[in-house]
Amino acid sequence: MRVIALRNKDTGAVLAEAAWLAESHWARLRGLIGRRLLPGGGMVITPCSGIHTFFMSYPIDVLYIGRDGRVLRCLPALQPNRFGPLDRRAHCVVELPVGTIARTGTQVGHELEFA
Repeated sequence: MRVIALRNKDTGAVLAEAAWLAESHWARLRGLIGRRLLPGGGMVITPCSGIHTFFMSYPIDVLYIGRDGRVLRCLPALQPNRFGPLDRRAHCVVELPVGTIARTGTQVGHELEFA
């Protein structure tokens, strides 16, 4: 998997210095199962319009992102063994360490930069 950085263009805050980019069928299917998110890390699942946290042992922050790079939905601290909502407008979903949404001030409508 490739590694990319994520930055909130509206606040200038870095959401992830090293996020895994899950683009293949198998990478998207596995997601974070069996992996730990480190501070400054994350996962971008694309294409994707919904996620789950089954078989995970920790909560995550989740952002649903449209094709234009704008945040469509923020889910802070999604707990293990849950389904996130399905959002057909989403082009990708970003999974981040819990607290990242609050720390970076990320809100619906903000634009993210993927580098």
